[in-house]
Amino acid sequence: MAVYLLRRLVFLLVSLLLASAVLFALLRLLPGDPANALLSVGATAEQIEAARQSIGSDLPLGQQFVAWLGHIFTLDLGTSFISGVPVGPDIASRLVVTIPLTLISFVLAVLIAVPVGYVAARRSHRWYGMTLSGVSQFGLAVPIFWIGILLISFFALTLRALPAGGFPRQDWADPLDAIRSLTLPVITITIVMTASITRYVRSATLDVLGSDYLRTARSLGASFRQAMWHHGLRNASVPVVAILGIELATTFLGAVVVESVFALPGLGNMLLTGIAQHDYPVIQGVLLVSTFLVLIVGFIADVVQRLIDPRLRGNMTGQRAAVVR
Repeated sequence: MAVYLLRRLVFLLVSLLLASAVLFALLRLLPGDPANALLSVGATAEQIEAARQSIGSDLPLGQQFVAWLGHIFTLDLGTSFISGVPVGPDIASRLVVTIPLTLISFVLAVLIAVPVGYVAARRSHRWYGMTLSGVSQFGLAVPIFWIGILLISFFALTLRALPAGGFPRQDWADPLDAIRSLTLPVITITIVMTASITRYVRSATLDVLGSDYLRTARSLGASFRQAMWHHGLRNASVPVVAILGIELATTFLGAVVVESVFALPGLGNMLLTGIAQHDYPVIQGVLLVSTFLVLIVGFIADVVQRLIDPRLRGNMTGQRAAVVR
């Protein structure tokens, strides 16, 4: 296990390094010079050259990349061209909105989707099983921003029960006020995520219900509940855990849309502002932190999968694992 974790950590660091190189290259392929963000219309050639020298965009790309990596290893993500504020602390202040929004939505979606997906599979030939499956399919087709707009229209504008957007200036100093501000965004993400996870839970459960090992356990005298608990749960959870990791990462990246709809000062809002202002340090910093968080989620999901599945645990130690259904 320790050898596998060490190998996986090395792979994580290599992936982050490669992602940094790709991110750096893609941003430099965009038209225009980063120094343009510092200049006004009608700047002279001398002013343009001075601006390029001040941010280092006049240096060769290889030298720029090495300098950027050096800043990353010292946890220095640079300074915003527009605001002059260090990017790292600004990202940290935005994460207090984005991470709670993502994690609360994820936990709620899992708590709802797992039993709903199981019922939809277990009673797939009943009317309510088919209804649950159809509703989840419909939830996947509905744009997330449209759900957010509907919730704002009903709960904020009609009932005036919840705020339509924004976040307290004191962040979580007043937890109740912060939770009220996140309620509608959390519901919006939860609806879409629940629909997606329900489909995967239903599919994994159907595979287990039709498996030979479950029928064998039943033929040996185990009740359906015992067979599902001892044999079905573990086998169904392996693909679901992988999907949950993808869903969490996707939700974190997709928070850009929800934060825009609800005017939340999160990481997505910061990224959109940086793109609009051509603020390269902000864009690089946000994308790098987002990539790192996505890789961390994938790492955790991979480890959990191998802890659940004895076949994968055998691969971690280099031995063939005996699979006991």
